[in-house]
Amino acid sequence: MASSVGVDDYALTRVPDRARYSWWSVAVQRFGQVSALSQFLLGATLGFGMDFWQALLALTLGAVVLELVAILVGVIGVREGLSTSMLARWTGFGRAGSALIGLAIAISLIGWFGIQSAVSARGLVTLVGGLPEWVWSLAFGLLVTAIVLRGFRSMAWTAYLTVPAFLVLIAWSVGSELLRHDLGALMASAPPGPRLSLLEGTTLVAGGFMVGALITPDMTRFNRSTSDVVKQTLIGITLGEYVIGLSGVLLAHAAGTDDVTAIITSSVGWVGILVILLGTVKVNDWNLYSSGLGLVNFVGTVFGKQLNRGVATAVFGVIGSALAAAGILEQFSGFLTVLGVVFPPIGGIMVAEYFVVRRWRRELDESRSRGTVPEEAPNWVPATLVIWVVSALVGGLVGIGLPSLNSLLLAFVLYAVAGKLGLVHGVGGKPSATDLARTT
Repeated sequence: MASSVGVDDYALTRVPDRARYSWWSVAVQRFGQVSALSQFLLGATLGFGMDFWQALLALTLGAVVLELVAILVGVIGVREGLSTSMLARWTGFGRAGSALIGLAIAISLIGWFGIQSAVSARGLVTLVGGLPEWVWSLAFGLLVTAIVLRGFRSMAWTAYLTVPAFLVLIAWSVGSELLRHDLGALMASAPPGPRLSLLEGTTLVAGGFMVGALITPDMTRFNRSTSDVVKQTLIGITLGEYVIGLSGVLLAHAAGTDDVTAIITSSVGWVGILVILLGTVKVNDWNLYSSGLGLVNFVGTVFGKQLNRGVATAVFGVIGSALAAAGILEQFSGFLTVLGVVFPPIGGIMVAEYFVVRRWRRELDESRSRGTVPEEAPNWVPATLVIWVVSALVGGLVGIGLPSLNSLLLAFVLYAVAGKLGLVHGVGGKPSATDLARTT
């Protein structure tokens, strides 16, 4: 019965060459991830508390951090053809550690799923009415769930349709509002709300897509080359942050509010429905897709059961829709701030292990030549857990510099140093090929 629910999409195995796509097919989905309605919400949050040039700098610094993480972990994904939570088994975290990461990512993305669905529901109530907001949240969440059940191919076709339509309608809605104002005056105006510092703004930007950057392997495992990963990341994140983010900043200054749905619907009326719907579908499918992969890895590791990805998608789709109905949107800024310091160390550790320490690299290389995954992995890597906690605490508590970047770089350096000092060892499972070589 479970196997008949949706498409499994190589949830626990490598994506074979025959199932990979052109860089354009993946790039459209990457751009759809970043150029979402939530990016307008982020831009409006920045514009409500910062002037235009401060917001531009915050978007720039945040985008650099995101691109750095996305490219490096994305390269690992295209080389190995494995999802983020699966890769974590052999990039510093072990089986149990990867299960913990998978669960953390799943919970975070379900939060994003709820945020996106709530944004859509709020707009639908304003423009259509007829049903309460919580009903619209459930209905929209279940629609996205139906798309994700069919896997990557279904999501690719959804992106082909929704991304161009979204961009055309956004240009219409933004242009309609901004034509009523002097652009130079908006760029020079003071923020209409309580001020945000540069550090706060940049942390919101980096936190806003940090989980999306971290789960890049979930997407790039369908790519064909490293250059494809670099191209789609630079184009998708740069355009998404600047075009959509800065539009949100200007709209907040023009309307004097950070309520993006009110801004859009007041400027173009019924067209706002299409903007909201398209802007949610094309990013929310990836939130749900990756959360399902994380749950599959968690259940397989902790309970020893092979959970079908379609079943995981259905379960989390219902949960995420319920969270939207419960009003998770109200916790938006605090949610992004937490993500901005908790998840970057994961990327730093994975990159340090794969490219520098290479404790489990031989197992990955040998199994890749066979088209399989390594048969064994450690259960835990104690040094990794310590480094993760320390780096996240430093990122969250130290008031110097950019928290997301601080935690990312500190985790990378600490893990690289620990590896060179011979402190990175797995507990449980079979020893790595590197450990065996050192003892012979």
